[in-house]
Amino acid sequence: MRIGIYTQNVLNTKGNSNEKHGGFMREKTIEAKLVKAVKAKGGLALKFICPGLNGVPDRLVLLPKGKIAFIELKAPGETMRPLQVKRKRQLESLGFLVYCIDSAEQIGVTINAIQAS
Repeated sequence: MRIGIYTQNVLNTKGNSNEKHGGFMREKTIEAKLVKAVKAKGGLALKFICPGLNGVPDRLVLLPKGKIAFIELKAPGETMRPLQVKRKRQLESLGFLVYCIDSAEQIGVTINAIQAS
């Protein structure tokens, strides 16, 4: 169980994880909403894991017409670690779009920006 100010796993009376803790949405919930929204646009939001290279974004988003972007997901109010910022800059220097999302409200705006690129 990951414990943090916004990411603590809280159980409701049925024993299931709540979506929110202290009024803030968890990173896992934001990630699930991103995957669903990308799928609704006809795309894929692939879990991006790179063994041997830390700090890479969480998701690789592939949209119709060859649109691609990397997405780092954070719980509300959290920021990227210095290594994640470094990886973001590396990917951007190669010409890739890289976004950091920390709220469900940013998902649609981000998908639209990817599609418009």
